[in-house]
Amino acid sequence: MTRWTFVIAYYNEADFLPATLAALAAQTVPFRLVLVDNGSTDGSDAIARGFAAPGVEVVHLHEARPGKIHALEAAMTELTTEFCAFGDADTWYPPHYLAEAERAFDADPGVVAVMALGVDASGQTLRRAVYAGIVTRVLSQQTHTGGYGQAFRTKALVAAGGFSEALWPYVLLDHEIMQRVAKLGRVVYPFRFWAQPSSRRSDRRRVRWTLAERLLYHATPFAAKDWYFYRFLGPRLKARGITHLNLRDKPWEAKG
Repeated sequence: MTRWTFVIAYYNEADFLPATLAALAAQTVPFRLVLVDNGSTDGSDAIARGFAAPGVEVVHLHEARPGKIHALEAAMTELTTEFCAFGDADTWYPPHYLAEAERAFDADPGVVAVMALGVDASGQTLRRAVYAGIVTRVLSQQTHTGGYGQAFRTKALVAAGGFSEALWPYVLLDHEIMQRVAKLGRVVYPFRFWAQPSSRRSDRRRVRWTLAERLLYHATPFAAKDWYFYRFLGPRLKARGITHLNLRDKPWEAKG
């Protein structure tokens, strides 16, 4: 029985999407793949609809409202399996990706989310060891993983309200969702659970929080994180006009 749904929302990702889909086709456990086209104009939708792989049930959705949060909201209705994973269209996933997350969920019924560390082509063994062994244990209720590498026990994600523009219309939605989910159980970062995001997203000036905001996030106790997100950070992002629509920016295209 298929225990997994993997969601990828995409917008004009024709250059990376084929490699990402090929990586997912190599997964060692069966899964449902929900591909949400968020208004692509570069042929990404044709690439997605041409994808097929053994053991993968593919569901195609189209969300006309621009913005990743809308695409993720559309996918929430397709989460019918025990576990769900959310990824990016320009990220490479090793063949053991879903199997490793499944192992972590099965090892502890109290785990509600399994987070993948982002690495470069080398795999960054030392960095993963430091994070899995020290950082994510000391700061276990903080988010150290972007939207490219988040896996959830589906009932926990749904109980937390899921991805919703009404709840959080700004950037850093991958951090805010974890604030809600982490109230329901443990979040773990297994050493073998990793992914390789595209390096082109290193320029995040239009979607980045300030250094002071980041430091305060780490310094704020989990019990006060609701205040941090909904009384402090949210109003500041709103004032600067930094909504989820900024995630559609592709600064690497402007660089040629």
